Amino acid sequence: MKRIASRFTYPTALAVAAAMLLAFIVLESASPSLAASSEPGLATAGTASKTDRVEARIKELHTKLKITPAQEGLWDNVTKVMRDNAKTMEALIKARSEKPSTTTAVDDLKSYSEIAEAHADGLRKFIPVFEPLYASMSDAQKKDADTLFQHRGRAKAKAKAKEKAKAKAKGE
Repeated sequence: MKRIASRFTYPTALAVAAAMLLAFIVLESASPSLAASSEPGLATAGTASKTDRVEARIKELHTKLKITPAQEGLWDNVTKVMRDNAKTMEALIKARSEKPSTTTAVDDLKSYSEIAEAHADGLRKFIPVFEPLYASMSDAQKKDADTLFQHRGRAKAKAKAKEKAKAKAKGE
């Protein structure tokens, strides 16, 4: 079997695919409005600051997880990390949005990489403070936590899909 010569090497193709994926993620995360979301914490996502959305999420989780007075100390540790992470992300996103329109694609990708790294760092900080809280929870609370954290991504995906379907229906 004769091998067909390709203009692209594997690393080049991989880099192009990664850049396209990151660009798609950036554009997708910026464009759909989450105002139509069925989740209360996401209802104000289009108009509120990251810090305001985190405060709403903290209240929502406190209620839905039924945090007891005995768990408040552990909960305070969780909320401190959530607030710190929100401040970090908000600063990075603000800095990125204030960059001039002459920013190169490479600079834009580097900026997005900083945001992605900060998000990963935030999760690495969140998990160690959430684990003791989770360990202190009753079985019912753990079940609620499992449901809240597992379905959050799916609910966002469903909301995005609905937005796309509406936009597509309007465009046709």
